[in-house]
Parts: sequence; structure tokens; C-alpha cells
Amino acid sequence: MTTVHRTCPLCEAVCGLTLTLDSDNRVTSVKGDRDDPFSKGFICPKGASLGKLDEDPDLLTTPMIREGTQWRTATWDEAFDAVAVGLNKVIEEHGRKSLALYLGNPNAHTVAGALYGGSVARGLGTRNIFSASSLDQMPKHVASGLMFGDPLTIAVPDLDRTDYLLMLGANPLESNGSLCTAPNFPGRLKDIRKRGGKLVVVDPRHTRTAALADEHIFVRPGSDAYLLFGIVNVLFAENLTTVSVDVDGLAAIREAAVPFTPEAAAPRTGVPADVIRRIARELAAAPTAAVYGRIGTCTAEFGTVAQWLVDVINVLTGNLDRAGGAMFPRPATALPRRSRPYRTARWTSRVRGLPEANGELPAAALAEEIETPGEGQIRGIITVAGNPVLSLPNGARLDTSLQEVDFMVSVDRYLNETTKHADVILPPPQTLQSSHYDFALLAFAVRNYTRYSPPAVALGDRPSESDILARLAMIAAGLDGDTAAHDELIIDQTLRKAVAAQGSGVFGRDVGDLRASLQGETGAELRLDMMLRLGPYGEWSGVDGADLSLQKLLDNPHGLDLGPLEPQLPDCLITASGKVELAPPQLLADVERLKAGLTQTQPEIVLIGRRQLRSNNSWMHNVSTLVGGSNRCTLLINPADVERLGLGDDAVVKSAAGELIVPLEPTDSIMPGVVSLPHGWGHGASTQSVAAAHAGVNANTLTDDAHVDALSGNAVFNGVPVTVSHAFSVS
Repeated sequence: MTTVHRTCPLCEAVCGLTLTLDSDNRVTSVKGDRDDPFSKGFICPKGASLGKLDEDPDLLTTPMIREGTQWRTATWDEAFDAVAVGLNKVIEEHGRKSLALYLGNPNAHTVAGALYGGSVARGLGTRNIFSASSLDQMPKHVASGLMFGDPLTIAVPDLDRTDYLLMLGANPLESNGSLCTAPNFPGRLKDIRKRGGKLVVVDPRHTRTAALADEHIFVRPGSDAYLLFGIVNVLFAENLTTVSVDVDGLAAIREAAVPFTPEAAAPRTGVPADVIRRIARELAAAPTAAVYGRIGTCTAEFGTVAQWLVDVINVLTGNLDRAGGAMFPRPATALPRRSRPYRTARWTSRVRGLPEANGELPAAALAEEIETPGEGQIRGIITVAGNPVLSLPNGARLDTSLQEVDFMVSVDRYLNETTKHADVILPPPQTLQSSHYDFALLAFAVRNYTRYSPPAVALGDRPSESDILARLAMIAAGLDGDTAAHDELIIDQTLRKAVAAQGSGVFGRDVGDLRASLQGETGAELRLDMMLRLGPYGEWSGVDGADLSLQKLLDNPHGLDLGPLEPQLPDCLITASGKVELAPPQLLADVERLKAGLTQTQPEIVLIGRRQLRSNNSWMHNVSTLVGGSNRCTLLINPADVERLGLGDDAVVKSAAGELIVPLEPTDSIMPGVVSLPHGWGHGASTQSVAAAHAGVNANTLTDDAHVDALSGNAVFNGVPVTVSHAFSVS
């Protein structure tokens, strides 16, 4: 038996795991790592099933090449040659503007995605870059970018020290947190109450998180921005503001809030005016407080406005960048600072003119960019760790359009609803064959922390996922040679910038000497070592006593606690004014559209999504231990709506985009006029055996790719108007 320690890569909680492997490298036990200073032994059902994921018999282990309707296995060299031929043919016939890249959510959980996804995008030389970010979190990036100057400068609730937490559109007891990295999120919420604090949850459902709270407030889906503006209105009207950071635009936000009185917001939100006033007063009076809004607030018509108002309230109550409030993490591998303030819409999509954000276009535009003829029509596409046929709005449309591309390559573990359209599939190694470092997620951690997990099982003769993506990047760019050259170029460029930057901890030093001191068995490890050493805790930071490096993480396999969050303003700002921009013009302009919604007639029934504890993405539905029980694809509906509509066991749900027949699950936990379907299901035609046996329906048959948040282009999955009618049983 062998014991290994590593970070769980299956959600955003970054929990430490202790695994036992037998002589055949099969996982015999998975437990929480009690010596991890951040997660302290916490584990959820997903982490406990890590071994089952690697043992899945449906996992692809060798490259696949499609010939007509048939698939055959191929060698790695043969597969990469096929990729080169296919991409070059598209480039020769249609130009690089016809290429596209889609990056799925798991890229945020891998070393390969973090270090090499951008290289693939640059190698392709196209603006047709899409990712899962515009399906769940782009409004937060855009709002943060406009307020603080950088889309990755995101304030997270200081869960371990706050006295009052107002949470909207989040269910961390199921999701384990999102854009707020906090292992044992449930325990941290319980601790708020244990120390005499208060937790208030605002959600159209009485979720497991709401059941834990001091107070749950039902709210109409898609109306979070109205509720938040109502709170802002009260803070100004009752002189409850306490602004403790330098801001620009205070008068403008005061004026913008005038129409959104609690009385005006109440009919739109379903939250009584006196409750809105009380919440505002409680936030202002609490010793420390934080407002946290997540996916339910992002995936709505006014997602960016809602995320902006979350931090406006944190500012107005004196709780931004303050212990116990909303604070900015300081990750160990901090990236170089932006050279200029954040902007969006530097270019727009070809067909609909949707805005670019963070260097990518809205994923909701992908199908139309494939379908619509003309210069720049997508004719070749690479997908990496994504299943957009299930995850995009109106996924059936994308399913049809992908049949028309000239060439497609997928880096994926499975032959699934999306990769079935590929010409070449390049499968990454198993989880335990891969190294792990959370470049993205530790930038949102509620406590500064770092941990590295080297591979627990040898790769054998297959390439790592990093090598796969590096090779794709080189093929896309038309380059030959070893992938090591790709890493060496990046290392050389980074070190040259560092030694030339005054104030850098290595200013004036010799690049060759620095390169020679780097350690690592792979290019990815060498780059990680460089980033750790140059980071704020690193031995090249110039900070007395700082000594972080890859070797130190290898010597501390349970991870290192780097301390509580500390104030970062104004140093982390990259705004033109050097202050927090409280009233960016783009957001103020969208307030006019929000104001018009105060008097609009609302639909009788709307659809929302929901998280499930044992499900994060569609690919987890092929693990037998993670399906069944409460992890089922049902339509949650209030019993009053069942009676009013004369429904039976199943119902027909229709929207402007499509219709489904779904088993009903009546429950008082959801407010009348709202129904809920979980995401990631719909495996009816899947070749994955477990997923096909628990197929469910795809909620995105009902969502409309024409409907996006105006500022970020994020898809709208919450507040979708639907009708629900009686159907014959499909059970």
C-alpha cells in the first residue's frame, strides 16, 4: 500500500485528500487530509469518489480518429499529424479567422488549462475564443474589472471573521463555493453563527444553505439587482453609509439609486419593503459584514449590474478591504500586473455584435458563428475539457451546427455529446497521473494558502495534459520542435521582464543564473517554480524572510498556510483615477434598462437551475457512486402550482427555445411561480454507460442563446419564462 496526499480537483473547494493506493495503483481509500491547514480533513462525496473516476471503464486512454461514422484508435504521433493536417487545411482555405477554441470549466482546475490554454488561443491566432466563464461567472469579472481595473481582482467574503453575511444566488452546501474558495464552506458558515454573527440567504429556493441560515428570504429569479439597489437606496436615504476607501463616483451612485426605493423594488422582487429596509440597516450596523452573490445572480438578465451592486454595498457599509468584510486574496503565484485599466468590447462577435470580455466572446454566440456564412465563419474548432452541447443555452442548436464544421479536435476524457463531432480526440491522463496546482482558484481563497500535488502515478508512454496542449499550441502556430522549447521561451521572457523591472526582487540579476536555479521535472514544474519564487511569498520577491519555491511545497505535501487576508487597497487597483470606480459609465448606462423593468409585467412561471452536491459537470454523471438518490434530474415545483395547473407525475415544460417532458418533484422549498431543473443532464444518446442509464433531460433545451446579459454576454439561465402543463407519465 502507498499513501499519497493531493488536492481534490473536482470543484472549487481545493480540499486536501489522503489516498491509499494498492500495488496496481488502484485507489483503495480516500479520506480528507487532516493535516491540510486549509481544509483540515473536510471531504465531500465528489472527493471521496476520486478513485472511481480514474477507474471508469468508459475513459478514453488512447487517441481516437473518426473516419466517417466510425472511430479507430491511433498512436499519439498519428493523432497529432492528423490535427496538423486538419487545422492547416482550414487555415489555407478559410484563414485563421475561421478557427475557434472552446475551454470548458475543468480548465480552471488543471495545471495544463492554466499554463497552456492561453498558448493554444495565441497559436490559433483568432478572436473566436469561448469558454465556460460566460456561462456562469463573466458578470463578476466585468464588474470587478470596471470597479478595480482588473477582472481577476475579485473581493471575497472574509468568512472566518465576518459578523454578518448576506448571500444571494449561492448554495455552497451543494456547490462547495464558487469564486470564493473555502473548503468546508458549511463549517465556516456554522462558525459565523457560533460566534454570534448572522447569516441571511436570499434565494428562490429554500436550499440546504438556506436551511442553515438565521434567515431565508424568497426572491423572484432575476430580480437581485432590484433588491440590491433597494438596499443602496436605503443606505443613502437614511445616512447609513460609511465609506472607508478612496472612491470615485459616490454622487453618481447616489443619484442612480433614487428610483429604487424599497416600495418600488418590492413588487419586482417579491421581498417586502420593510425587509429590504431592515437588511440595509443590519448591514450598516453590523461590526463587520459582507455581501456575496454568485451563480444565481450572474446567470440573469442583469448579472453584471447585480455583481457591481454587491461590491457597491460592501463599499458603502465600510466593509470593502477590511477584516471581516469583503477582501482581496494574495495568491502565491500572483500574475504580473496589468499595464492599463480594464476594458470590454475591444471587439465584438461577427454575427450579433456581442461584446468581448477578458479576451473572449460569449459562448452563447458559438452556434450562430458556426452557422452563418461569410468571412470569419467558424470552420475549425478545438474544444478542451468541455461539453458545450449540454452546457450552452439552446444546446440542440450547437449539436446541429457542429456537424457542419470542416475540422474539430477535442481534448477530453470521454466520447460524449460534444466530442462525438470531433475528427480527433486527444484524451488527457487520469487524475492521479497529473500534477495539480490551483493557479485560478487560490486567487479567490478566503485565506491565503498554497499546495502542490505531484503526479501520484507514472504516466508511462503517454503525454501529460500539459504536453498535449503545448503540442496543440505549437501545431496551431505552425511551429516545429519539442514542447520544452515552448516552456523555455515563456520562462526566458518572464525572467527578462522581471530583471528589467525596477522594484522587482531580482532587478538587475542575470537571467541565466536565475534559470539555472529553477527546479522541476517538467516544463510545467519549472514554470510553477519560477512563479512561486517571483510571487509575493517567494525567495525572489525581495521580501525579508520570504522563501517560497517548488521545493518548499514538495517538502510540505499537506500545503502551507500563508495567513489571513490582509488589506490590499490601493495597491491592487489599476483604475485611471487610482481609486475604486464606484460608478463606471457602462454600468450606469445599463441602470436605465434596469429602471424600465420596475413596471414591466412579469411571467407567471420562470425556470431556474440548481446545483447538486454530487454533480459538478456533466462528466461526473458517469461515476456510479455520484448518481441516484437526491442526484436526480427532476423539476422542482411548488405544490400550489401543481394543484393550480392540474399536474400529475410528469409535466411538459415549454419555453421560447424548446420543450421537455420532465418528472415532477413537488416541494415547499421552492417559491410559487418558480420551477427548477439541474444542469448537466441529458445523456440520452451518450456512449457513457452510467450516464446513459441515468440520462435525465437537458435543461438548456429550454434556455435561449439569444438572451444574454448586455454588459458581459453571459448566458441567461435563471428567470427563463416557461409554461408547465400536464403530461402522460414517462417514469
